[in-house]
Amino acid sequence: MAALGLRRGMQKLLDVSPTVARLSLRGSTGPTVAEVLQMPKKQMTKLLYPLQELEQLLVPDSRLDLHLKLFDPSPEDMESAEGVFAATARNRIEYLSSAVRLDHAPTLARPEGHTKKMNFFKVGKYFTLVDMPGYGYRAPEDFVDMVETYLKERRNLKRTFLLVDSVVGITKTDHIAIEMCEEFALPYVMVLTKIDKSSKGHLLKQVLEIQKFVNTQTQGCFPQLFPVSVVTYSGIHLLKCFIANITKK
Repeated sequence: MAALGLRRGMQKLLDVSPTVARLSLRGSTGPTVAEVLQMPKKQMTKLLYPLQELEQLLVPDSRLDLHLKLFDPSPEDMESAEGVFAATARNRIEYLSSAVRLDHAPTLARPEGHTKKMNFFKVGKYFTLVDMPGYGYRAPEDFVDMVETYLKERRNLKRTFLLVDSVVGITKTDHIAIEMCEEFALPYVMVLTKIDKSSKGHLLKQVLEIQKFVNTQTQGCFPQLFPVSVVTYSGIHLLKCFIANITKK
């Protein structure tokens, strides 16, 4: 059932495994944790803990709906996790291969939705990250054979990250991706992207709706959401720390 749905379109998947995975953050161009800690408290909270910033807008009873403390690292934990993603002589970030042809080298600056293969990147000695193709109308024709087979059969897959556009919420294609993860009993995480493009009110509405869906309609999804912005870097440090944590740095 998932295979048929996937042929109609999905959005974007990222996988993390101790030996297979990749998070496409296109390099660390945002402020370091040390720099964030020098900012005013309100700005620091927005960058490190975006859900906590939204929590302040909620009435007390509805705050219980958000799982804010399941993964709640300190800034020091996030600063430590930065080293996992920093490219140094001892911690090399290397492109390994494409699932289609070994001589392919991805152009990471391409516009969103242009990834046509599964690209493997080794992140130091810690894990490998797999950047998967988008699953919308630009998805490659062999998306199902390439991606679904990998997710279903890769035994050392640690976590799958489903990127959901926080502006539009969960779409029909996202439902197909979620159905696939649930059907294969894959542990997965919802990363809410583009949070810089919404007002706080709209973003809060979307977050609460998606959180309710996760609470009531999923079994394999990690209960805590990860809102992020690659423009403002909000939530990125928290997400990186989560990845470092689950891959047992």
